[in-house]
Amino acid sequence: MFNWALVFLVFAIIAGLLGFSGIAGTATHIAWILFVVGLVIAIVLGVAGRAGGRP
Repeated sequence: MFNWALVFLVFAIIAGLLGFSGIAGTATHIAWILFVVGLVIAIVLGVAGRAGGRP
């Protein structure tokens, strides 16, 4: 997830530099959503890994 977020962020920066503000804004929103989803998944897996440990 974080890799795709980084790809969309770089794409947004390049599009913004070239003047495509609509595409840059959309790519920024997609990158933000992917980052948040990846962060939530990482937290859930971290908590689940601690709870399901060996006795």
